[in-house]
Amino acid sequence: MSNVEKVDKSTFEETVLNADGPILVDFWAEWCGPCRSLAPILDEVASELDGKAKIVKCNVDDNGELAQQYGIRGIPTMIFFKSGEAAKTLVGVQTKEEIKKQIEELS
Repeated sequence: MSNVEKVDKSTFEETVLNADGPILVDFWAEWCGPCRSLAPILDEVASELDGKAKIVKCNVDDNGELAQQYGIRGIPTMIFFKSGEAAKTLVGVQTKEEIKKQIEELS
């Protein structure tokens, strides 16, 4: 079972913008090969950081308005939020270590 929750336009504000701690939003699509290769990495990070930060996924095909609002030009794009504000963006597949480092910098 995945530790990564899915969000959409109806749950984004509550889950991401109103979150207490750091949160990473992975903007992805089903057909995207790099997105699929990133998924197990994000699941591992979510397991290891359980309680310290939250990781969620937002499908850009189903949530085009959100993707446009956050300027998503390529996927996968990970936006790190703190206190409801976008604090950092990483584009492309990243290592587990890099993702954890970015989350820890926001904690």
